[in-house]
Amino acid sequence: MSEPAWRLAPAKLNLGLRVVGRRDDGYHLLESLFVPLELADRVRVEAEPAAVTSISVTMLGRAGDVPAGDDNLVTRAARAFLGAAGITARIALTLDKQIPVGAGLGGGSSDAAAVLCALAQQFANELSIQALAAVAVRLGADVPFFLDPRPAWVTGIGEQIEPIREFPALDVLLATPAPPLATADVFRALDAALTPPSPRRRMPALRDGPGWFPSAALLSNDLEPVVARLRPGIARIRSELERLGARAVAMSGSGPTMFGLFRDAGQAEAASKEGRFKATDRVQVTRSHDAPGSVPRGGKPWGVV
Repeated sequence: MSEPAWRLAPAKLNLGLRVVGRRDDGYHLLESLFVPLELADRVRVEAEPAAVTSISVTMLGRAGDVPAGDDNLVTRAARAFLGAAGITARIALTLDKQIPVGAGLGGGSSDAAAVLCALAQQFANELSIQALAAVAVRLGADVPFFLDPRPAWVTGIGEQIEPIREFPALDVLLATPAPPLATADVFRALDAALTPPSPRRRMPALRDGPGWFPSAALLSNDLEPVVARLRPGIARIRSELERLGARAVAMSGSGPTMFGLFRDAGQAEAASKEGRFKATDRVQVTRSHDAPGSVPRGGKPWGVV
């Protein structure tokens, strides 16, 4: 097999999320500011041409809630890449899971994108950048962002990505209540509530006045009221993060992870130790990451370690 390399697959934070419509095929149209985090899974991809395709996955780390077999998004990503490229191969995937599963942090999507990027590197010239992006969006709405994880406005169903230059670093305390929450369940609950999508509008300003801090209007998440009914614990976590002195508190993606933004890493670390969280809450400190791109900027891809 080819020489294996570990690739970082970062989590992401949604600084605000708007549901602005729904297509005829059922996909929801969104507006959000995606920011990659230093919190990351690691993915290793070993591949070689073979007469018959075979894909195996080895799980490491905190992978207890990750689906096995063909339901695993990394397996689906590898199979989708090979299908689009029209090749067969023997592939061994190793996933070291650190991002909470079903948390609104994009871990599964990031893992899938890391697999796509690794295979695109190992099977050079088999797929164009445009074809790789088409494979990514078929796997999930968040996957295209993770092909090139950097702060960006994300619209459409997730495929329209506008990078933001020189985004300021944010020190973040994440708190994820148990159990995991599937994104599909959240959107089914949104549709069942018969809540019409928000009218299409421009995303609010990035900052309130001068300085680095995101505006309060930006941090609003249209899915939080729905998730609060499915996971009442997020109200408890919101109150605790506010009590600990977070400058702002919001929910990431489809939840149930709540995050608090703090002035610096020291304050975030102190809050993580002082917080009155439940033993089942996954609490961790991380930082936003203005990462260079994996695709298509050439050279050593982002995340190879």
